Amino acid sequence: MNTVAVENSGSPLGEPVYQLSNVSKTYARNLVVALESVDLTLTKGSFTSVIGSSGCGKSTLLKIMAGLIPPSSGRVTLQGEPVKGTRRDIGMMFQQATLFPWKTAVENIVLPIEIRDGKAAATKALDKAHELLEIVGLKGFENVYPNELSGGMAQRASICRMLITEPAVLLLDEPFSALDELSRDMMNMELQRICREQDATAFLVTHSIQEAVILSDEIVVMKPRPGRVAEIVKVDLPRPRTLDMMTTPKFGEIVDYIRGLLDKGEGM
Repeated sequence: MNTVAVENSGSPLGEPVYQLSNVSKTYARNLVVALESVDLTLTKGSFTSVIGSSGCGKSTLLKIMAGLIPPSSGRVTLQGEPVKGTRRDIGMMFQQATLFPWKTAVENIVLPIEIRDGKAAATKALDKAHELLEIVGLKGFENVYPNELSGGMAQRASICRMLITEPAVLLLDEPFSALDELSRDMMNMELQRICREQDATAFLVTHSIQEAVILSDEIVVMKPRPGRVAEIVKVDLPRPRTLDMMTTPKFGEIVDYIRGLLDKGEGM
């Protein structure tokens, strides 16, 4: 595996938070190799994206990182402790907002704490939930039900629910893919702002090269059959990122470089 730096002077230099060492995953009695020898390190406060064609192992990688399935070989650690199943310090966000329709926005946000620690703990967490709602621009919508929220607003509430437990890492499975392009761009900027304010460590699965570039410090480019890391591209764009950057020559250069890696990978 090569690491390609695109003139990056702003790469995150925080402490390692999440580490994968020589991780592989096979299915069907070892006949199907979904992942092969993946090495990856996420540092504190960094934003990393993974991109690749269908069948490159992105979903398998995310499931392993979330503790939903074990690797066939290799080592996975979060904050120095092996990941052997789902954990409190792993936050997960999916393509669709999975809010319970019979609960208000703020009730949905404290639900993980209620499930984990009981109603009394959830009640104590309400102040934190209100703070998070204000951070994502949903102040005044605390007692609104999900069917009264737009798609983008519902995903903002889902972000709050992910953050309420103060996870060490945020795993994002194309969280805005169901939104229209304008809403998706706005939510990506919102996600960037929230991650910076919370000093969050984030890992995003996406099919969009532009989305990966505008959000990420590093982009993991995957090869298919078997899924493995082709290169890790460091993105040298100043923060905070803005949508205007997507029209700059530098942005286009990085997008074209990654597209070239993906096109090359199809033939491997």
